[in-house]
Amino acid sequence: MPIRNIITRFGLIRHAETQWNREKRIQGQTDSPLTRRGILQAEKWGHLLNQISWNRILTSDTGRAVETAGRINEKLKISMTPDQRLREQDWGQWTGKTLTEIEKEDPQLVTDQIRAGWMFCPPEGETRLNIWKRSQQALGDAAAKWPGETILIVTHEGVIKSLIYRLSGRKYTGNEPQLIKSRHLHWLIHNHKGLQLEKVHAMPL
Repeated sequence: MPIRNIITRFGLIRHAETQWNREKRIQGQTDSPLTRRGILQAEKWGHLLNQISWNRILTSDTGRAVETAGRINEKLKISMTPDQRLREQDWGQWTGKTLTEIEKEDPQLVTDQIRAGWMFCPPEGETRLNIWKRSQQALGDAAAKWPGETILIVTHEGVIKSLIYRLSGRKYTGNEPQLIKSRHLHWLIHNHKGLQLEKVHAMPL
């Protein structure tokens, strides 16, 4: 088969619910444990995702993503590889806080950052553009290493948004309509043209 016709497919999902998700706290690259509900979610997803013929799992190396992937993999029973480039955005000084707390501390800074689009960057954190660069590189490297495979990606909301928004031509500003619903599987593909968006909301979870 000519190499230009090889398609590697990536199914993207977010990790299951954590304690800080429930408290509406920003986790960034820090971790909090899966809740009981999150554990049940991951186990349910294993059964749902078993309908698809996966070759392997590529996961963020954060604890919540690895645990989610591991519980899913109790059903799939395939190779699982962590990649730190699939971590959530580094939220710097805002890690561990709620949006309400941040808005009370410095409402103008929050407004300015929302307007910044791809250059949104929490104090001492990283930009959304950097998330796009590292995550698309991770998927590009995976496509080169495992060409033609179907790979489940267990990652974070910020990573999923950065990938889908960039491939959709979004400016990532606050005035754009919502594009992504929570708890869904999304498909990306990689071929000779690079990384492309195939389908958003392909499967509810």
